[in-house]
Formats: sequence, C-alpha cells, structure tokens
Amino acid sequence: MTTVTGPHPRRRTLLTGAFALGAATVLPVGLADRARAAADAPVIADCAVWGARPPGGSLTILPTPPVKIIVHHTATPNVTDHSQEQAFRLARSMQNWAMEGRSWTDTGQHFSISRGAYVVEGRHGSLAELRRGTRTVESAHCTGQNAVAIGIENEGTYTSVDPRGAQYAALVDLCAHICRQYGLRAYQIYGHRDFNATDCPGDRLYVLLPQLRRDVAARIGGDPTAPPWPVLRAGATGGTGGEGDAGDVGDTGDQVRALQHLLVGRGAALTADGSFGPATEKAVRDFQGLVHATADGLAGNQTWHQLVAPVRRDASGEAVRAVQVLLGARGVPTAVDGVFDAGTQTAVTTFQTAAGLPADGVVDARTFGRLLG
Repeated sequence: MTTVTGPHPRRRTLLTGAFALGAATVLPVGLADRARAAADAPVIADCAVWGARPPGGSLTILPTPPVKIIVHHTATPNVTDHSQEQAFRLARSMQNWAMEGRSWTDTGQHFSISRGAYVVEGRHGSLAELRRGTRTVESAHCTGQNAVAIGIENEGTYTSVDPRGAQYAALVDLCAHICRQYGLRAYQIYGHRDFNATDCPGDRLYVLLPQLRRDVAARIGGDPTAPPWPVLRAGATGGTGGEGDAGDVGDTGDQVRALQHLLVGRGAALTADGSFGPATEKAVRDFQGLVHATADGLAGNQTWHQLVAPVRRDASGEAVRAVQVLLGARGVPTAVDGVFDAGTQTAVTTFQTAAGLPADGVVDARTFGRLLG
C-alpha cells in the first residue's frame, strides 16, 4: 500500500479505528462501463476547491477497491441555506472537527452531500482514487469497515424528517457512479447502523435505503435486494459447564459452526462444534465490542455484516472453512480444509447457479447470506 500526505457538527462518537476485514474482491469493470461512468459522473468539488487543510499526517491508500458503500447523516441542523458556500463551510467544519476534536489525520468520510445537493470530496485522495477505480483511501467513518467501504455523509439530521428531494437525487447519482467505477452492485449499499451501535443515518434516511438500492439498480442493473441474515443465540437458561452444557441449550447446527469459524478467524478461542453455548456467546460479545456493534451476544445483522468479508479463489483460513461448511449443508459436498481451491470454486459456482446468483465464484455478502439461508 502507498501513502499520501498532506460551528462544529454534533457528530457520532463511534468512528474511531479502522479494522481491515479482508481483501476487497469485485469483478473487474469493463472499458464500456468505465466510459459510461465517466460520462455520468456527478460534479464533485475536490479538497482544493472547498479550501481543505492539508492532512495532519500520512493517509493510507490501499491497493484494493472497496466492497461496499455506507450511508451516513452528519447529525447537524437541517439548514435552509442550500448554497454551494454552505456545502463548503460544512466540509471545512467537519474537517476541523475531525482533526481538532478527534485528532484524526483528516476528515473521516470520503464524500459529503449538502442539503443543497452539492457533492464534495472529504478525505484527501478520495476523488482521485474513485476516478482510478482500483484503490481505496483508508477512512474513519465506520469502525470495522474503514478499509473496505466508501463513506458518504449527508448533511442534516434524518431521525424524523426525510432528506430533501434534490439531496436524495444527488445521493442516487453518487452511489450509481461509485458502483460503476468500482464494480459494486446496488445491494452493497448499507447504512451506518448496519455495522455500529448508532442511530445513523437516522430512521427516515435508513428506511429509504431499500429505495436507494432500487434506484441505483435501475441505473446499473442487477438485483438490489440486501443480503438476509439469521439471528443466532445462546439458550435462555444458565449453565456452569462448557460449550455443550445441557443447561445452555441454544442454537445448533451448521449456521453456528460457520459463525464459530468466522469468530476464530478474528481471534476467538473457540471450537467449531456447532453449539451456541456460553463460550460462543462471549466470543460474539467480545467481537461486538471490538467493532462497536451492539454488544447483545446475538449473532444478527451487525455481527454478520462485520464478520463477513468476500472470499475467493486462492484464499485460505477460517472464513473459507465457514463457506465450505455451509456449502455442505446446502447439498454441495465440499472438503472443509480452509483452502479455496478449484474444487471449492466449482462448488461455489454450482450453488450460485442453483440460487439464481451471478456465478462468479466469489463468496460476497449476497452469496454468504444465501448460504446461511
């Protein structure tokens, strides 16, 4: 990887840290797609245009593209000043807050959209890398996802009101452009609360995300349906023994075994026995605390979103074992050896074809969600 150098908002406090959750894996974008993306690119004011300060230190440019987009709101007032200068003032204010209030190197997000529908670059280098379409500037907008996700801030507070129509239209334009540039699909658009214990991006903007995915899919094609995730848990009664204690009967089976493999891959000391007992619950809570998810001990939406990263040919480790366990459970026999070889790739494409998914051999969130079923 390479590096580049270089009134305050009421902002959420859950953005510190950047946990690399796996190498980004997307299909290469064709020349025709790139040409169309360039032609349809929204106007984005770069850091020099809005008067950004230089970064306070080196910024990391990762050699891989992002695998998702995360939508935020700034939790600032819903101003009636919709001018370009207000958009620039907001960008400067957010950068000052990040650098002075949080001691960050630069603004946390990659891009911001003002109430007046002006789009500005956030963290230095974000626009240049978007135009390149192959690399990502490491960010500070969502704990656990800063190395794999593009962060978009939307000016305002959307807990009880909707964003302005023009602002929402600009969000559709920007998301569609990012998807084309990086080869992302519409279902790879999420809200901040899908990963961290936060109200962001506000109830009203969050409920618009399915529509946002549909509107983006109308531009770029594909199925916009977000991946489904099961909720797994320990038993309601307490026991004193180990993972298989009869007093701690929780969920069991291959879904739990896959969860355990993923947790082991993140450093948990677990045996992947398929039983959601006290040790697994503790491992879930520990992981949730690490990534600032809601620490409830349940393996649900936030936990899966944080645990699952794309895996493909030549990968190895616990995430591959999780995939292999689930393939077997879905009637596609696969050796559980943690090696994503040609046999595992064939098994993945066989499952994807049967499930009506793009048979690209890459286990992204959509394929993983279907495997968990």
